[in-house]
Amino acid sequence: MMSYSLGDFDAVLAISRRGSFRAAALELGISTSALSNAIAKLEGQLGVRLFNRTTRSVSLTEAGRSFIEQVAPALKDIHQALDTVRSQQETPSGTLRINTFATAGREILSPLIIEFLRRFPEVHIDVVTEGKLVDIVADGFDFGVRSANLVPTDMIAIPLGPARRNTVVASPSYLDNRERPRIPSDLLLHPCVRTRLPNGALYRWQFESEGQLVQVDVDGPVTLDNASLARIAVLEAVGVGYFMESDVREDIEAGRLIRLLKEWTPPLSPLCLYYPSRRNPPAAFKVFVDLARELARSSRNAQSA
Repeated sequence: MMSYSLGDFDAVLAISRRGSFRAAALELGISTSALSNAIAKLEGQLGVRLFNRTTRSVSLTEAGRSFIEQVAPALKDIHQALDTVRSQQETPSGTLRINTFATAGREILSPLIIEFLRRFPEVHIDVVTEGKLVDIVADGFDFGVRSANLVPTDMIAIPLGPARRNTVVASPSYLDNRERPRIPSDLLLHPCVRTRLPNGALYRWQFESEGQLVQVDVDGPVTLDNASLARIAVLEAVGVGYFMESDVREDIEAGRLIRLLKEWTPPLSPLCLYYPSRRNPPAAFKVFVDLARELARSSRNAQSA
């Protein structure tokens, strides 16, 4: 009698969602070759191909579509049953998957994720940072972290901290013998460290003052797609930079960077942890939500103090 793995069935659904063995492997936390071998073994046991594979694309066969239509509801029930059992764990364990973007990941790493791991060492946290918004339920994530204004309306949201802001900075040596910009358009007279978005487009620096919105398409000698690299370039006096304040706050406080155009960078929406309603979430899920709410209360108390 042949035996089948629940993980193999989850793998089929992940490939179908992602449309790619590589993306599904990243979601599942295994190598692409291991995933390919698992699917090949399952197809051999079933005696049918579930996927059409080419060098450029992956698509379901007719048998694959039929398989998913019948298996997906059953898998959902099985995972709900497993969640019900895990919710009764005395010691939280398992894996929690979080989708966010790079800057937010840096902001929540220490106060939320590392603190959680200290308290619950039996839980594994899998954080995926990407620039695009995703459906966290369809893509197999437990939580998402985004700006409050980007959280889907059908999700439960917990603010994780105070309002955030962008900031324009330059090094003291760069500003020596240079006139500081007073309004956003003055940046056109300065070399700037440009930023490329995940979709390949160049980011236009955004400003606001007294309800007036301004976008500036700056120019400069270097374009980067990573905030840590851009920070190094600005510290080395390559030009003016535009960051989330949290990425350069320590540099500003230490005097390594000087803030510019502060009146043109008002507060933004705070970060939120968000998640769908679940009837019987695992114990790890529940205590992670509890810690996020604890962090939110601490932040509110700090602001009111």
